[in-house]
Amino acid sequence: MKVLLVHPSALMYSEIFLRLEPLGLESIARSIRLEGHEVRLLDLQVFSHKEYLQELPHFGPQAIGFSLNYFANVPEVIDLAKVTRQILPKSFIFVGGHSASFIPESILEHAQEAIDCVVVGEGELTTVRLLESLPATTFHKIPGVVAHDGRGPKPELISDINQLKPARDLTRKRRKYFIGGLDPCASIEFARGCQWDCSFCSAWTFYGQKYRTVDPRIAAQNLAAISEPNVFITDDVAFVDPDQGLAIGREIERRNIRKRYYLETRADVLLRNLDLFAYWKRLGLTNIFLGIEAIDEETLRRLRKRTDTGGNFKALEAARKIGLVVALNIIADPDWDEKRFEVVRNWAISVPEIVHLTINTPYPGTEVWHKEAPELTTLDYRLYDIQHAVKPTRLPLKKFYEELVSTQGVLNRKHLGLKGLWDVFGMAASLCLRGHTNFVKMLWKFSDVYNPERQLADHHREIRYRLTPPVKSDSPPCRKALYVHETKAACRRSRDCQA
Repeated sequence: MKVLLVHPSALMYSEIFLRLEPLGLESIARSIRLEGHEVRLLDLQVFSHKEYLQELPHFGPQAIGFSLNYFANVPEVIDLAKVTRQILPKSFIFVGGHSASFIPESILEHAQEAIDCVVVGEGELTTVRLLESLPATTFHKIPGVVAHDGRGPKPELISDINQLKPARDLTRKRRKYFIGGLDPCASIEFARGCQWDCSFCSAWTFYGQKYRTVDPRIAAQNLAAISEPNVFITDDVAFVDPDQGLAIGREIERRNIRKRYYLETRADVLLRNLDLFAYWKRLGLTNIFLGIEAIDEETLRRLRKRTDTGGNFKALEAARKIGLVVALNIIADPDWDEKRFEVVRNWAISVPEIVHLTINTPYPGTEVWHKEAPELTTLDYRLYDIQHAVKPTRLPLKKFYEELVSTQGVLNRKHLGLKGLWDVFGMAASLCLRGHTNFVKMLWKFSDVYNPERQLADHHREIRYRLTPPVKSDSPPCRKALYVHETKAACRRSRDCQA
C-alpha cells in the first residue's frame, strides 16, 4: 500500500526559535515500511500546501495519515483532509498524534466523513495494525483506534521502545531543521514519558506517568547514524535516569561520536546530577532548556511543579558554572497586571539566560482543562498555541499583549538582532559560509512574529471549528481516567482524584 504521512505547518513560536524534524512521524514511517508499505513523508513546516496538493496525484497514496501534536493545527489538518477527500475520494485518511489523542470524537465530527479514524496514543504499533486491517470496515475495534462506528479499547504503551527507530531518509529538506544556533539539527529520543504531574501539562496524562528508556548501546547506535552535526534530545525530561545518561555518554566516547547537543530537563534533575551534566558538557552539550515556569512560590505550587524558587535559581547558577547556555520558560498568567509584568521583565533583564514567555493555557489532556474550562473566552483551536490568551485577562486584551510582547522583547534586546549577531558573529559567519541560514534569519524575525496587533487580530478571525468543552461535573475526574493508554492499576479515588 502507498502511504503518505503528513506533518502540519509550524506554529507561531516555531517561526523564530526552532523547527524540529518530525521524529514521531519518522518512527511511524519506519514501522509501517517494515511491513512492506511504500511510504512517503511530507513536512508542511518546510513544504507548502501547494506542494502537498501536487504530491497527491503524483504519488497516488491509498492511505494518508496526518500528525496532530498541537491543537492549533486542528483546523489546518481538517481542511487538508477535506480537500484530500475531494482529490482522492477512495483514499483512507487518518489522524494521530499527542493532541489528537485527547479529542478524537471532535476531530471526526469536524471532518464530516473526510477523516476515517483517529489513532489514539503511541502510533507505531496501532498504525501497523490499522493498515493491516484494510479494506475491512472493522478497524474501529483495534486498540487505540476511534472511528465513526465506535471506539476500540485503550491502547497499551509499547513495551520495548528499543525497537523504534526513525526513517530519517524520508524527511526531505533536512537542512531546514534547527534549534537556536544548532543549525542544522537532527532530533533523537533517549526516553519516553514523564514521572511528574504538573497541572498545566499533558505529557503525564498521555503516558500515564510512565517512563521508559532506550538501551544506551542502541541510543548511541542511533546517534551515530545521524549525519547532522547538531542533535536535539527530545525527552520530556532528560536524564531522569542518570545511570542511563552516563552509559550513553560512555558509548559516545567509545564510538568517538562528535556532536553538539541541546536538551530539556528540570531544575531538580540538574541539581541532583551536576557531575553528569558537566560530563555531557565535555561530550558536546551546549544548550539546555529549563521550564522553571515561575519566579514565585505561590505560582509554582499552583502549577504543581514540585520545585521551589531557591532550587530553580541554584540550578541556573549551576548551569552557568558548567558553561551551558540556558533558555528558560516563564508562564504568563492572564491575570497579570502591569506591575507583575514589570517584575518579570526586570528579572529577565537581570539574568544572563534566554527568558521566554508562554501564556497559561488550559487545553484538553491537562488537569486544569477540567477545572478552568468554564472561564474560557474562546474555543478557537488556532488560539491554543500558548501564545494567545484564552481566559479573561485582567488588563484589556490589547494592553495584555503589549505588556507580554514588551516582556518578551527582553529576549530580543539581549539575544537577537544586532546584539545577537555580534555575540555569535563567528558562528553565524561560519554557518552562512556553509549555506545554513536558519539561525541568522531567526535573529531578525522577532518583531514580525511577536506583534500585539497580530495577536489581537487573531481573536477576530472567523471560527469554523471549535473545541468541545468538558462535561460539567461537581468533582474533578479521576486522574487515571485522564490517561490515554491502558493502565493495569485500578483508580482509587481517595488518592488518584485529588483536586
